[in-house]
Amino acid sequence: MEYTYVAPCYFGVESAAAFDFKRIGAKEVAVTDGRVTFRGDESVLAAANLESRCAERVMILLKTARAETFDALFDAVSDIPWEELLPADAAFPVKGSSLSSKLSSVPACQSIVKKAVVERLRRGHRVQTLPETGGEYRIRFSIRKDTAEIFLDTSGEGLHKRGYRRTATLAPLKETLAAAMIDLGRVYPDTRMADPFCGSGTLVIEAAMKAANIAPGLHRRFAAEHYAFVPQRVWADQRAAALARVRRDAPFEGRGFDVDPAAVDIARANAKKAGVERFCRFETADVRNFSPQPDALVFTNPPYGERLGDLAGAAKLEAALGERLREHPVRGAYVITADADFERNFGARARRRRKLYNGMIPCQVYMYF
Repeated sequence: MEYTYVAPCYFGVESAAAFDFKRIGAKEVAVTDGRVTFRGDESVLAAANLESRCAERVMILLKTARAETFDALFDAVSDIPWEELLPADAAFPVKGSSLSSKLSSVPACQSIVKKAVVERLRRGHRVQTLPETGGEYRIRFSIRKDTAEIFLDTSGEGLHKRGYRRTATLAPLKETLAAAMIDLGRVYPDTRMADPFCGSGTLVIEAAMKAANIAPGLHRRFAAEHYAFVPQRVWADQRAAALARVRRDAPFEGRGFDVDPAAVDIARANAKKAGVERFCRFETADVRNFSPQPDALVFTNPPYGERLGDLAGAAKLEAALGERLREHPVRGAYVITADADFERNFGARARRRRKLYNGMIPCQVYMYF
């Protein structure tokens, strides 16, 4: 059966997320601010969760309707054939949001959505009680300008949780945002890359996974794996296909450096969990000694804000990075930061810039070629 899917993502990474869905054979892929929509069957559902590097989650869009009143919201939710999706013992927590709408109370809307699902399931399964002792089916809603969308979440934990980063340094870059940066730099199987402020190793690891064609969701589980209406074989088939595409002999070389030995230890452990330790090397080193190879791509997120706290200290590190890259020119450098003074501190204007959001924090990716 075909469904319409919605994949939320950070502002600025929509095109990268859309490319992943086109690559897996999704139909009618469309981009709007902060989301990608597409269509496909259960195989596309499984592949989208396993293969998406930049989206935050994959949800089935079940209903879109005007909802200016609680009655209208109730009727819209009741119209969905929940009994075809959820078994009688399903647990179904409800989460949602409302913006610029008459129904502004999210707790009240949650209550209405829950009540409508309960009544429909009772009728559909012909039962009086719903124990909610079975598998969890996460229901989500979004109300924007009085239009309600009702979703079933297929991912569970956000897709940025690849499963390899058990531990992290302070204020780490999200894996999905790191993957979007890597996409901007066009990493290939034979790329050499370096990160002078590697922290917990996210940029190096994401680059290695991209180069070796390792599906980002290969080492984790998803909510829809226990959904009764999704055949188990599609997950087995898509995982097997993803494994077959891994380039185990990719000549990629990723090097990460950090002044903090504890961060370097964390990065090594994370790379091992991600299955890319053979492609990555992490060393304790100061940015003032950074000497990348001429054919390397540099991806980095210099300490700023929570990771440093001292703006003067951040400016000195950015200046040091600029000096080292002028002394050791590279094929390309991609630097993400929320520091509006980065170009001045770095000592050169970027050839290109891309605005991205790290959570709610507006950032820029400064690109030098």
